[in-house]
Amino acid sequence: MTPSDLLFQALHAPSDPPLRPLPPSVVDLLRSLDTPPRLAAHLRAVHDVAVRLVDWLEHRHPRIAFDRTAVLFGAATHDIGKTVHTAELSGPGSSHEEAGRELLLARGFGPNLARFAGTHASWTAPGTTLEDLLVSTADKVWKNKRLQELEDLLIARLVHATGGQHWEEYLALDDLLTRIGDAADGRLAFQASYPVHG
Repeated sequence: MTPSDLLFQALHAPSDPPLRPLPPSVVDLLRSLDTPPRLAAHLRAVHDVAVRLVDWLEHRHPRIAFDRTAVLFGAATHDIGKTVHTAELSGPGSSHEEAGRELLLARGFGPNLARFAGTHASWTAPGTTLEDLLVSTADKVWKNKRLQELEDLLIARLVHATGGQHWEEYLALDDLLTRIGDAADGRLAFQASYPVHG
């Protein structure tokens, strides 16, 4: 199977749990970059979790204004800089963050969309938005990694926006993230079934 065939599979193949397709603009971008298949599979998994998060938020708090499209784009492209810093596909590193933001800007995406490639690992930075917190949460919980600091920031943002009770928001978010985390093994297996390099 050729690298382009593997990339196509990572972007479109059925999975268990089922993963939604990436936005068409992201699919086109990933194809144009000859994205490694495992990275495409990872982006698809994180994007799918982000859809679940924003669907939950819209249902639970329909009056909270946030940019759904930006969150989903951010989740779908957060690690795009790993197409530049390929060593970070299989090892640690943060060089991909700024590289990803610059890549997206160079490809004509606006700063409001490109920003997530640079912010997905820095949720305590000044100016962090609800959208940033949602992308960062999706990037952790897809593999059932729970970070109390990150979740506390998201809960605090929801409490501030709604005037609700902290404990109610905590319980509701914890229930959602537990359900998402329960399917992590399937998402991890889907990602691992694709090679790091094409």
